Amino acid sequence: MALREFDEYVAAAEILHGHMCAGQILGLRLAIHGLTLLGLDDPLGAHRKRLITFVEIDRCATDAITVVTGCRMGKRALKFRDFGKVAATFRDLETGRAVRVVALESSKQRARELYPHIENKNKQQMAAYRELPDHELFAHQWVKVDVAPHDLPGYKGPRVSCARCGEGINFSREVERGGETLCRSCAGERYYVVEQP
Repeated sequence: MALREFDEYVAAAEILHGHMCAGQILGLRLAIHGLTLLGLDDPLGAHRKRLITFVEIDRCATDAITVVTGCRMGKRALKFRDFGKVAATFRDLETGRAVRVVALESSKQRARELYPHIENKNKQQMAAYRELPDHELFAHQWVKVDVAPHDLPGYKGPRVSCARCGEGINFSREVERGGETLCRSCAGERYYVVEQP
């Protein structure tokens, strides 16, 4: 199965995300562009084990990117780097090639120029993002992305327990501090505060 028709992606993205918006259209186009640059035209079939995608934002575009690529966090093929940018890097595990694609800020102005009669900004951008050529929506650069063996899909590694909380730690995410093997939470990287009863 090769890349689908665009409207098939739109329908799938709307189901996954719960609604359709400009960020979804942009994410679909971004992923298709990245895969095309890499020459991967069957990400859900023959090429499904070749691709890892790094996304740089936790917004609408990311859901759309997963629809096109098939990369999911649960499959360890989708990696999140919180840079706050509408950008993604697509790495072909077979060839080692990687391309980073970023949405251009100028595309919003182009949407206003193309569709000044559409007052709703989201609808204006959705219309423009469907038809603008790739070079008016995105910039790309060929990059090198090293992926450690323990970060690859399908990796089976040792599981250790935190010396303080006893919780299990997978994929070499433990931290050594003062002679103890700790989870990142107990090592001070906790994103939550435990409430006392």
